[in-house]
Amino acid sequence: MPACVPTTGSLEDYTMKTVAPAGARTPRRHLSQVLGASWVLMCSLASLLPCLAQPNAVRDGKPDFTRVRKFIQEQIVATTVPSVAVAVARRGEILWEEGFGWADRENRVPATEHTMYETASLTKSFTATAIMLLAEQKKLDLDRPANDYLGAARLTSPKWDPAGATVRRLLTHTAGLTSFDDHRFPPGETIRRYGTIFWRPGERFDYSNLGYVTLGEVISHISGKSYADFFRDEVFWPLGMTHASIGTAPGLEKHIAVIYPWESARIDRHEPLTPGANGALCSAHDLVRFGMFHLKAHLADQKAILSDAAIDAMQHSTVTGDGDGDRQRYGLGWWVDEDRYGYRSVLGEGGWSGAAATLRLIPSEGIAVAVLANRGAALTETVADQILSTLLPSYGERQAKDSGRQKPRPPDPPLPAALTGKWTGRVQTYQGSHDLTLSFVAPGDVHVRLGSQLETLLSGVRYDGRELSGRMSGDPGTGELNGDVKLSLALEGGLLYGAADTTLRSGGRLCYWVELRKN
Repeated sequence: MPACVPTTGSLEDYTMKTVAPAGARTPRRHLSQVLGASWVLMCSLASLLPCLAQPNAVRDGKPDFTRVRKFIQEQIVATTVPSVAVAVARRGEILWEEGFGWADRENRVPATEHTMYETASLTKSFTATAIMLLAEQKKLDLDRPANDYLGAARLTSPKWDPAGATVRRLLTHTAGLTSFDDHRFPPGETIRRYGTIFWRPGERFDYSNLGYVTLGEVISHISGKSYADFFRDEVFWPLGMTHASIGTAPGLEKHIAVIYPWESARIDRHEPLTPGANGALCSAHDLVRFGMFHLKAHLADQKAILSDAAIDAMQHSTVTGDGDGDRQRYGLGWWVDEDRYGYRSVLGEGGWSGAAATLRLIPSEGIAVAVLANRGAALTETVADQILSTLLPSYGERQAKDSGRQKPRPPDPPLPAALTGKWTGRVQTYQGSHDLTLSFVAPGDVHVRLGSQLETLLSGVRYDGRELSGRMSGDPGTGELNGDVKLSLALEGGLLYGAADTTLRSGGRLCYWVELRKN
């Protein structure tokens, strides 16, 4: 929070004077992993809810976004988010676009609708669009194995047939890959080291950056171009997105917002750390144009790089995601909510400590809302909801009514009796395997030993009817971890198998194969 609030001067003046903290950079994460940094937004909810239910004000024949503008100005002061940029379109027309705050605070560069921001995991919506483009050009088949389109580095599995990891399943996070967040190596080396299929392909949704890193490599391998060049030539320029690029493109440097992570100093470099999963930079103006394309607006200055049928397939070929039952689903690069405050919604989102991006579409109304920020926060999602509440009064009324309601989580089933006893096996890394032993002494009392390390307890033991999980201290020997390991294991017959989800010292996440049999 700011150290003090001015007693004179405009709110905008004070916004421009806020300074960033200093520290070290943290890695990118999916938006759901950085919302904790946005706890400061809670203080404004009481004043926010009455605004959500306001009638659709109209001025000069267009919606009046005065309340939203005021809310943004207040929140970039209250939350120390340096800047926010928005763009709103309805039925092929941009209704409002504007920047607030500083794109570069130290050099007093104001944000505008053309300022380019990191989009983090919203990049996946771009990647999925490119894959569909190649499919329509008959250069790939969504239902063929992804390995058919890769080079020497390929997906592997100690248990499952890699052919089940199809391009379509990578798009929907159902190929059997699991958690991943590491940018130390080129995509090919990343796939070689960590491209393990943990779950039976097609069996479960498991959000994985590595799946989209693999798709990025597929795009490069098929097209013969770098991931960045392909997007410039085949996606961004044909869609009239002149302020969009993968990483920092020559000539666009002055348009790119500085990153201000919560716990570190400003970051000027913008590189595609995990191409395919993140790395796209885009302005609010261009992002809403991308949304208009996916609403089938057929703008005169946009090339039809996809057919309407392909766009429909991306939004309707969905699988159950990890949200609220069948309402929260995942399509081909898009989150799909079947009933978001009375409307079917299509969402692209992303965020880490230094950036947040939201692109929400309401197809039935032809509405696209783009909100970007150069610090990770839930503010982009909140602003998008305020905008939709202005355009769709019933949306705001339903949100105000539903706010604060939480469904109680049903109790976990007891641990199966079949788990009682001692299980021995291995953790398999790219460097070799290490012994692992689990001893189930009593419900919730599980002892674990990794290699020659000291025996410890598996904490936070949980069984949800399908998967056993818990945390332990240890290092599977690769020398790249900080000592915290989460086990996620499926029980099938006499076999416990799954992933050791580990955290890098730099903050990234890796997973290694685990296999155990009962003694």
